[in-house]
Amino acid sequence: MESKINLALAGAGYWGKNLARVFYELGVLKYICDPSEETLTIESEKYPEIKTTDSFSEIIASPEINAVAIAAPAEKHYSLVKEALLKKKHVFVEKPLAIKIEEGEELIKLAKQQGMVLFVGHILHYHTAIQTIKNMIQKGDLGQLQYIYSNRLNLGKIRREENILWSFAPHDISVILSLVGEEPSEVNSNGSNILNPNIADTTLTKLKFPSGVQAHIFVSWLHPFKEQKLVIVGEDGMVVFDDTAPIDQKLVLYSHRISWKNGIPAPEKKEGTPIDLTKQWKEPLKEEGRAFIDSIHGKPALTDGEEGLKVLKVLQRAQISMDNKTSFTKNKPYFIHETSVVDENCQIGTGSKIWHFSHILKNSILGKKVNIGQNVVVGPNTNIGNNVKIQNNVSVYEGVTLEDNVFCGPSCVFTNVINPRSSISRKKEILPTLVRENVTIGANATILCGITIGRYAFIGAGAVVTKDVPDYGLIYGNPARQHGWICECGYKLDSNYHCTACRKTIDLS
Repeated sequence: MESKINLALAGAGYWGKNLARVFYELGVLKYICDPSEETLTIESEKYPEIKTTDSFSEIIASPEINAVAIAAPAEKHYSLVKEALLKKKHVFVEKPLAIKIEEGEELIKLAKQQGMVLFVGHILHYHTAIQTIKNMIQKGDLGQLQYIYSNRLNLGKIRREENILWSFAPHDISVILSLVGEEPSEVNSNGSNILNPNIADTTLTKLKFPSGVQAHIFVSWLHPFKEQKLVIVGEDGMVVFDDTAPIDQKLVLYSHRISWKNGIPAPEKKEGTPIDLTKQWKEPLKEEGRAFIDSIHGKPALTDGEEGLKVLKVLQRAQISMDNKTSFTKNKPYFIHETSVVDENCQIGTGSKIWHFSHILKNSILGKKVNIGQNVVVGPNTNIGNNVKIQNNVSVYEGVTLEDNVFCGPSCVFTNVINPRSSISRKKEILPTLVRENVTIGANATILCGITIGRYAFIGAGAVVTKDVPDYGLIYGNPARQHGWICECGYKLDSNYHCTACRKTIDLS
């Protein structure tokens, strides 16, 4: 027998009110949480039998509630989702999953540990038109995919907490990744800051995929009319999805082809054929809500945490691309030695230093005041926090995340594949490694992939670390084992978790 779903909604504003309606109609809504008293009053009038509160802690503490839908601002997603998962609540979170890749990875890992569903609100996957397009591609109706572009334009709500890229583009990125079936090898983005010097109002993002497919995404909230259009171009046909059109005209198939005559491409044009979706039409938002409920009951979700993380990675790479075009000036706020190489689409924080013969591979992020020694390799697609010190001859490969204030001793190594073979490509088998804030890793230590090293942990020189390390753990040996606890100041704690050096007692309860 399926367990009954009792859901609380966190955030009933601009978009959250739509989720309130859908989950109410699906018979699972029990609580509405919002900081605005006015919003709670409006929702109480609509749904008088539904409880309301301004306290998120109240809804996740309720034993009655076993699922939470979060429609708060994007910068709050990580903290709210984490709180809910720790209280063993299934979570539906609106896009994006989080703001930082390492936050998304942590939430996915936590959901698995807790045995909870983590579901991301990428609504287009549940749209009848998109489902029809997916079927057409799978059947080969369009032939080999070549090019995809989307326009998402409107003179609507202009946000101040996030730019247009993070507000509009996640939907289109999510769909394009699904249609192509790959993650992009290149991401380039340009933005225009018109109303506010620090917030992009329009962005054009270009994607290139390993298979050769290319795509672009144009988004803007400075447009005289609403336009939501997706165009998919294949060798044997093209299909246009216009979400502003009537149901019987939302999807139009063009059986155009490009023929080559004497080495010259010649288009063969045909009239567009509308695909009437009336009979199979279902409200996308309600289908998304129903999919979340089904995922709690064990059905695989199209838009789970892993899917949300793929979108987040593209968003971050696009943001880096935009930032670099404005921040890479002659008077850079960081230092790169003339013998070092920094690839395209890398972000280097203020006050950082990269010394002799080091290589920062593409799409890597270095925070503020990072010190990279000689002959260091970082990346690609690697995240380094603020005030990190990486000594000479260190390799920090893709999949590794170093949080703030991490120290990496000389010649330490991070692996990213558990069973490498020179003759076998295992780029899709990279296991993420997370090194939490204030960790020290000694010289010549080796960190195997797929583990988490907890806050303030201390890894001794030459250690071979093969499993997760707890916060404040003192680890050394081959294989590495725990030999006590370490203080934040770097001295060993006694049996009472007291440090005789700084006289601090650490709470390890």
